[in-house]
Amino acid sequence: MLRTFALADLITLGNAACGTGAVLACMSYVSAVDRKPIWTALVLLPLALICDALDGTVARWRRKSSPLGADLDSLADIVSFGVAPAALGFALGMRGGWDAVVFCYFVACGISRLARYNVTAAALSDESGKVKYYEGTPIPTSLAIVLMLGVAFSRDRVGEALWFGAMNLGPFVLHPLSLVYVFSGSMMISTIRIPKP
Repeated sequence: MLRTFALADLITLGNAACGTGAVLACMSYVSAVDRKPIWTALVLLPLALICDALDGTVARWRRKSSPLGADLDSLADIVSFGVAPAALGFALGMRGGWDAVVFCYFVACGISRLARYNVTAAALSDESGKVKYYEGTPIPTSLAIVLMLGVAFSRDRVGEALWFGAMNLGPFVLHPLSLVYVFSGSMMISTIRIPKP
């Protein structure tokens, strides 16, 4: 399997490694309540985006990609831009039952968005093979949530001090801030057309 990997695929694996590292850092923060792991996660996720941008650039530059490339990219993206932002939200205080439902919805939307792109990319491409537009927002837009949570963390607005507080809805707790994940996920699975650069 390693013999079929192209350089771009190794960069894609760097994306996945950054996302996984961010998830592990969030887990470390929850278990030890040391601030350093969250800063690590907040650095690793933009690095994942850099890897995500570089893999395509390197594949075009070297004119070499592997058959695994597109699927590998989608799998790495769901870790870095789906699971890791959800883990960050949980680590910083959105730990209610409804928050968990929201995070599951968000990740499911990200998976659906990536699967739809992989299936429809050929139909959406022009004569040169380039996809003209995205349908739904790309999953890396979840870094806007990461940025927002980074600001909250830097101002100590996490845990009990989380913006907008918490509310009891039936048997579970909801942090209204988690609704940004609902919005982000819903935009991913929408039919809005976004021109691809």
